[in-house]
Amino acid sequence: MLVLVWTAAMQGCATTGGKTAGQRLDPWEHWNRKVFSFNEKLDAEVLKPVAQTYSDVVPRPVRRGVDNFFGNVADAWSAINNFLQGKFDNGFRDVIRVGTNTVFGLGGVFDVATEFGVDHQYEDFGQTLGHWGFGPGAYVVWPVLGPSSVRESFAMPLDLAASPALLISDGAVKWEITTLQFINKRANLLGATAVLDDIALDKYTFVRDAYLQRRRSLVKDGSDSADDGNADGDEDERQSAPAASPADEKPADEKPHPPVAPASAPTQ
Repeated sequence: MLVLVWTAAMQGCATTGGKTAGQRLDPWEHWNRKVFSFNEKLDAEVLKPVAQTYSDVVPRPVRRGVDNFFGNVADAWSAINNFLQGKFDNGFRDVIRVGTNTVFGLGGVFDVATEFGVDHQYEDFGQTLGHWGFGPGAYVVWPVLGPSSVRESFAMPLDLAASPALLISDGAVKWEITTLQFINKRANLLGATAVLDDIALDKYTFVRDAYLQRRRSLVKDGSDSADDGNADGDEDERQSAPAASPADEKPADEKPHPPVAPASAPTQ
């Protein structure tokens, strides 16, 4: 798989003159569809039932507190990435959020900063690489972790490490926190994935196009005018991607938090 990633990186930097848009964006579609199918089965048989049970058993205020706790760590990682991108105002706002929620929100369980008008300024390392000029490269689907690209795959280890588990030395507790984070994230997406199942004729294509457009929008801070390091690929994404992905939606009563870890299979 490392060979595939390296080849994709080279393709992402090279011209793709005679190839179709789909070939440039998804040169390993056959392999990706197999992994996508595996992730779907894993989700249906294991992840979704566990997340549904968690959602049924754990009261919503408790789940919101868990969201806020992991979101507080995401804000700290976001601050670092904002500074790396030269977005100092946003970085300082993230620092204020983390400090406020950590001190007055019981370690981040309560989102006090939002009540004070200090909003999230989410950035991850994949966005930082994009800001530095690295193109997205080819689309790739990872087992369990789900949709990604070459650029996001290189950023993935650092984005995964940005978790409360990083601060804990006890191996058992570390795994417990990671598992809770994973299950809580999947539970938050139960409604969105149900909508996705209903509207997508070809779920793989829909998820791929929506993911690529979403990442492009995040790197460009919602602007379509800047280049993402791969002009041809960006043009293809604009032509093929839908306006929005249900997988990015959150229930109305839940405050959105970005995944500290990359999306699992259901978020594809």
